[in-house]
Amino acid sequence: MSTNKSFSTETAERYSRALFEVSKESSELDKNESDIKNFQQMYETSLEIKNFIKDPTQSIKQQSSVINLLSEKLQFSKNLKNFFLLLVEKRRIFFIQKISHNFLKLCSKKRGELKASLISSKELSAVEIDKISKDLSNSTNSTLKIDYKLDKELIGGLKLQLGSFMIDTSIKSKLKKYEQVMLEN
Repeated sequence: MSTNKSFSTETAERYSRALFEVSKESSELDKNESDIKNFQQMYETSLEIKNFIKDPTQSIKQQSSVINLLSEKLQFSKNLKNFFLLLVEKRRIFFIQKISHNFLKLCSKKRGELKASLISSKELSAVEIDKISKDLSNSTNSTLKIDYKLDKELIGGLKLQLGSFMIDTSIKSKLKKYEQVMLEN
């Protein structure tokens, strides 16, 4: 990990760690994780909410009233609602996407889960994805969550990334290597 983190990354990590600790102490970790996931889904699908939160010209009063409304609709715990209101008060609410992402990573890490990214050139069935997940879980001695995507531009093969470890068996990658070799000669 780089030692030169951006201000937004450091800030998001500090706030997500604080939310994680408060959630753990109040035994609301599972509820807050679920609520954050619901919020993230709504944030990603609603351009109005995303624009409202990212708009620095919105007053604290306006943002607080929207957060109160969202907290009520999504049935946030008192601590999560207060956390969001604190972000509004400190003018850090526009970091919410990074904070949420970091918070969910902390929750996964606490459960001993690892995240992997799997990209294939052809559609894999749920059984195939499950088999890959189980095989990797056994070899890493960890629970593995796979983020699966289809990319037909790979031509054939697949890419798997687990942390900093990458396996790329795609034909597209092999063709690029051959192209590079040909250009060098």
